[in-house]
Amino acid sequence: MNALSPVEKIKAESRYLRGTIVASMTDVVTGAIAEADTQLIKFHGSYQQDDRDLREERRQQKLEAAYSFMIRTRLPGGVVTPQQWLQLDAIATHYGNGTLRLTTRQAFQFHGVIKRELKPTLQAINTALIDTIAACGDVNRNVLVSANPVQSRAHAAVYACAVRLSEHLKPRSRAYYELWLDEQQIGGGEEESEPLYGATYLPRKFKIGFAVPPLNDIDVFANDLGLIAILEEDELVGFNVSVGGGLGATHGDAATYPRLGDVIGFITPEQLLATAKAALTTQRDFGNRAERKRARLKYTIDDRGLAWFVAEIERRLGHVLQPARPYTFTHNGDRFGWIQGYDGRWHLTLRIESGRVADRDGKPCLSGLREIATVHRGDFRLTANQNLIIANVAAADRAEIDALVSRYALDGFRRASPLRLYALACVALPTCALAMAEAERYLPELLLQLEALLDRHGLRDAPILLRISGCPNGCSRPYLGEIALVGKAPGRYNLMLGADFRGQRLNRLYQENITEPEILAALDPVFACYAGERGEGEGFGDFLIRAGVIADKTARQIPAQVLT
Repeated sequence: MNALSPVEKIKAESRYLRGTIVASMTDVVTGAIAEADTQLIKFHGSYQQDDRDLREERRQQKLEAAYSFMIRTRLPGGVVTPQQWLQLDAIATHYGNGTLRLTTRQAFQFHGVIKRELKPTLQAINTALIDTIAACGDVNRNVLVSANPVQSRAHAAVYACAVRLSEHLKPRSRAYYELWLDEQQIGGGEEESEPLYGATYLPRKFKIGFAVPPLNDIDVFANDLGLIAILEEDELVGFNVSVGGGLGATHGDAATYPRLGDVIGFITPEQLLATAKAALTTQRDFGNRAERKRARLKYTIDDRGLAWFVAEIERRLGHVLQPARPYTFTHNGDRFGWIQGYDGRWHLTLRIESGRVADRDGKPCLSGLREIATVHRGDFRLTANQNLIIANVAAADRAEIDALVSRYALDGFRRASPLRLYALACVALPTCALAMAEAERYLPELLLQLEALLDRHGLRDAPILLRISGCPNGCSRPYLGEIALVGKAPGRYNLMLGADFRGQRLNRLYQENITEPEILAALDPVFACYAGERGEGEGFGDFLIRAGVIADKTARQIPAQVLT
């Protein structure tokens, strides 16, 4: 048997996620925490980071890195009240870097929290009746839910299922409450245990998402466990189950790769909790604990076989899964602007570029949403595409919301190109330790370059999914982009092409390790080909496959053109 990875030892010796975090937090000599604690604090919803823009300067000055902490919420479905929004805004302004970030997993992230402010920040988040438990770490992460509550009351039923499942799969350790909320340990009681996870939790993170066809706005097949709602006459009757999705990879390591989930059957809502537990505990018991790069469920399934995995789930359930039921996905982006729901209330989806809610560059996004939250009487819903829905607005309140949206320049979605509307970017530099290249900070410049190129070919209004990631780990779901850039080094990216607009096909490597001029030179003839040869309504990624521009061994060679 291979030796366990070092992280497994840290978890085993952590006393259910306590480690030496108390000592780390009281050490005033450094802005960092002990190395082992950097692994454990993830389970509490935080990552230690440093400002990489300042790293070399501080090294030369013989100073330690500019350490800070990112904090992420556990918020199934991404739903908050206006009051909670105002509280989170105040936390970001007082303790963080003055911005809120909406993630691709419908959570909030706070950046720039220094060590001595970490505990007060977590306490303030909990005062808002939101927690950060299991937002990171080797456990079930934040549960995704199709965001737009407009089609039927079944959306509410799906959301309720997600909230229930999130709570069911939450770790039972009291470490979070003791360390951050000053809960007292109770002596003489039952010995603490983790009945679901065990003392070493999962081999790696576990992700779950709920989609409601025909929208695949959460990219359900990118999750370890995907639940596809099956509706009959607008009533939820159950879920098709998908397993084995995951988009992380490592450059140059063929043993790691993105993978989309496989649909293995149908379950009723009453079978949901048991089925999720069976899938999660199978991964707990059989996942790779020696090599963390291959510790996700997708590798367990590929190593042992999908049939084996299904049989193991059914053994734990005590019954076989029903056959999967028909469904159709048509779209995996958000729907912008006002949309009226089944109950007569209105929902306004705003484009939040890279999910960054900030007052920057003459765009007072943070201030504008603060003003809206003071008058809004519905709720806010984060989408899995880094956008925001001002949800459940009464018809009589639309004019007031519209006036504020216009006053604070939040109406850019009305003039934006489809490329801009659907683009995703991870945080990357300067805070992400894994980033090899820029993503969020590069996206505005990249969009201008690509929009100019699309204009040349009459493709300004073509809906194309663009995604950019600073590294191959997949936080912006780059492998599901019709065009994607995956960072290799500063200013250099792998160009990936050919996913679809339904989240059902991975893209493929087109050119490797290239710079911006080379990216534009590669895309120019491809856009020309698409403009001249596409069928009516044919998506960009679908065209690339049909025309042979992207294929396993028979890629059509399009000569590069000189950009003018």
